[in-house]
Amino acid sequence: MTQTLQPSVVNRRGPLRHTKAQLENRRLTVGFIGGSITDARPGHNWPEPVTRWLADQFPQARITVENAGIGATGSDLAVFRAKRDLIDPGCDLVFVEFAVNDWEVPTERRNKTREGLLRQLLADGTRDVVLVYTYNQDMYEDMMNGRVPHSIAEFEALAEHYGLSSVWMGLHALNEVRRGILQWEEWLPDGLHPTQRGSFSYGTSVIGFLQEELLSNVPASSEAAAPKELPAPLTEGHWQNARFVPFEDIRTEGPWTVRRWVNLQWIDHALSTFAVGSKLSFDFEGTVLALAFDFGKRSAEFRYRVDGGEWTTSNRERPDWCGPSGWLKLEVLFDDLPSGIHHFELEVVHGSRPDCGGTNLDLAFAGIV
Repeated sequence: MTQTLQPSVVNRRGPLRHTKAQLENRRLTVGFIGGSITDARPGHNWPEPVTRWLADQFPQARITVENAGIGATGSDLAVFRAKRDLIDPGCDLVFVEFAVNDWEVPTERRNKTREGLLRQLLADGTRDVVLVYTYNQDMYEDMMNGRVPHSIAEFEALAEHYGLSSVWMGLHALNEVRRGILQWEEWLPDGLHPTQRGSFSYGTSVIGFLQEELLSNVPASSEAAAPKELPAPLTEGHWQNARFVPFEDIRTEGPWTVRRWVNLQWIDHALSTFAVGSKLSFDFEGTVLALAFDFGKRSAEFRYRVDGGEWTTSNRERPDWCGPSGWLKLEVLFDDLPSGIHHFELEVVHGSRPDCGGTNLDLAFAGIV
């Protein structure tokens, strides 16, 4: 449901204490996580002007960038990636962008994944987190009529609860269109993904926020201290406790191999087969089970069940932009299991879709909550 919050490009809810302290120490590691609009691979997305501004403004500091954005992924996958790609590299400042890619995810699910992600990032009290929001066409009517689209309003509720600042980059760009500064086709040539000019507009809104936050003469040591403990969660069943089933705990039948995965930098090793009929199984304790794959048009389908129940066969869409592989795709198979220990089984099948052109099954991880 659309919310009637007052739309604002920037909402400040707390100082960037850790960022300022690290800049005073002449070292800052900046993390980004989100979808294709944040992904570093195009070379022009909005993190690029933000990074350039930081390097220019603070030449005495070594700026390290950990851009963990991946196209066509949401906050559910991010929950399982945060430790490897943002926390372990020591990010001091993290920007989170999932208002668009979570758009079609049911509210109950995305509230669990988003809050789980934020609680992971905030748990050790060593980094600042800023939420940023982009744009899709489904937001148009709300934004043109001064309303906050539901996906953003739900993020804002979390931002209020955890005292996180936010920057609505999409509203900034839309305001530039209204003012005659930015042409729509300059902003969104394909209706969703900015190129150089639109990304610069997005980045400018974040830079404006950072200018006010970081260029004040107030030293980090005098800023109000952040709470030492996280507040109680807003969402029951949030995914903060996301973890993995080790490959060594997965039983296999047929020709499986564990391979160092050189094809996609976000995967260290994959459990891999291309033999139809190959099987795997494992036991786990939790209420959520999700599998992540290096997925594409040459990927197999699979059938699966838990606790000896009915078999379900996957039937995954392969859009035109999807290549033979290279999409780190998460499949949430169960998200409301009863608490306790469960037994999972999977069998590789070819799949009967016309766009299913192979039998590769490359498992990046089995994730549980």
